[in-house]
Amino acid sequence: VYITRRETFNAAHKLYNEKWSEEKNEEVFGKCANANWHGHNFSIWVTVKGIPHPDTGFVINLKDLSKIVKEYVVEPLDHRNLNLDVPF
Repeated sequence: VYITRRETFNAAHKLYNEKWSEEKNEEVFGKCANANWHGHNFSIWVTVKGIPHPDTGFVINLKDLSKIVKEYVVEPLDHRNLNLDVPF
């Protein structure tokens, strides 16, 4: 059985190659090359596969899955600058 949970977050970023001119960056990256950064609304879909527990019927408790996704993905990324504020 597969179970999928969707979470959302918002973050900003900029795509820009310092070796290129502003014009070339705009040509290649479009709005993503905005000098003042720009934001996106992101959705993440996490799918878990497993055998349902015989007593609960759960592959995973969705509350637990939501907590995991929020701790490791949403909280570190939400309302952050992806170029500057995250460790990857």
